[in-house]
Amino acid sequence: MLLENKTAVIHGGGGAIGGAVARAFAREGARVFLAGRSQAKLDAVSRDIAALGGVVETAVVDALDEEAVGEHADAVAAKAGGIDIALNAVGIPHVQGPPLAELSFEDYAFPIAAYTRTNFLTAKSLARHMVKRGSGVILTLSTPGSRMTGQGFLGYGVTCGAIETFSRILAGELGASGIRVICLRPDAIPEALAISHSREVFNGFAQRAGTTVEAMLAERARTGTLLGRFPKLAEIGNYAAFVASDRASAMTGAIANLTCGSLVD
Repeated sequence: MLLENKTAVIHGGGGAIGGAVARAFAREGARVFLAGRSQAKLDAVSRDIAALGGVVETAVVDALDEEAVGEHADAVAAKAGGIDIALNAVGIPHVQGPPLAELSFEDYAFPIAAYTRTNFLTAKSLARHMVKRGSGVILTLSTPGSRMTGQGFLGYGVTCGAIETFSRILAGELGASGIRVICLRPDAIPEALAISHSREVFNGFAQRAGTTVEAMLAERARTGTLLGRFPKLAEIGNYAAFVASDRASAMTGAIANLTCGSLVD
């Protein structure tokens, strides 16, 4: 198994991507600690993992609260003897759709402040435990908005650009301590609509186009990706498990393109 005897902490572990990665980590032998705002969502993922014989624990943690994030990291490290892998998959509802003329500064700035805050807090709290053992992997999460241009996603596009830049520089901060940092960049994931905030976000575009979120994504997948589809949750989980494993031990400071070809590097 790729992650046997590894300890992983996933913030946003009850969400669509966080849950998919948690299941993949557990399947590959990791001991998984899930943190999030909704105990019900954490429990749903935990039940799936436990049913397959995996080892999982949950905790309600506000990933924007520095003290709570730090206390959770300390508790996990004390119980497990250290931390090997961290993923921030926190989803924060925000405004998309309005063009610049209709966009308030507050709606523009909110995702930038919130996402950069949570990624900083979780990375700092978890990295200090990795530094002690001289190894570890930190995974962050972005979208193609970091490199696209267009109308209606100014705040979140800047947010994703900031997360990717943070990830690259963080890799330089922590590389001498044996810690790798990789940012995962999937595109939209239609199957996540039922269990994440993405429907709420995409609805801002769909309503303006006079269509449904499903129809909008289907057309964009058909015409805007090389594979004619968007990525699946299981594909993101499988890749995360691989890149967090020792089989990818030469990889750091990278942005992993998981877009099915909506972006070409």
